[in-house]
Amino acid sequence: MWAKTLQTIVATVLVLATTTGWTYDQELAASYERLFEPVAGAKAGKALHLIKPEQFVEDLKRGKQFVTIDIRTLAEAEIFTMLLPGSLVIPVNELFRPENLDRLPRDTPIVVVCKSGTRATAAGTGLRHIGFNNVYILKGGFKALNMYLDAKTANLPPKPEKPKGK
Repeated sequence: MWAKTLQTIVATVLVLATTTGWTYDQELAASYERLFEPVAGAKAGKALHLIKPEQFVEDLKRGKQFVTIDIRTLAEAEIFTMLLPGSLVIPVNELFRPENLDRLPRDTPIVVVCKSGTRATAAGTGLRHIGFNNVYILKGGFKALNMYLDAKTANLPPKPEKPKGK
């Protein structure tokens, strides 16, 4: 008797699963398809707008202006964060609130930072998806920046720029 009841339940679930099906937002999926279209091959990191700590530090030494957003929790950022002019601390769970999006510049590159780069990748991708095109993600986050940057490296002059096209 239990076997027959179980067979009936399984058959009903299978029928419902194949007839009702899970749907997704096709318009939203198409917008992500456009966003991720250039993310392929050797240039995937560049297409995702990842910036390596070395490049970030070199750009800063050359005087390039960035606004950094530390998206870690307030408790994490309370201990240490970026001190660059214009730097912001906005936890990822508050980043997409209208009042916080209004704080973000449209004319200055934004670098999103977290501990390891995982939250920053999600947040940076989300910001780019809603129209902030000048958003970059610090690859590897504060961990990678800390491994690269020490007193010696921080005080070296910027490396000469490579000629374009080479």
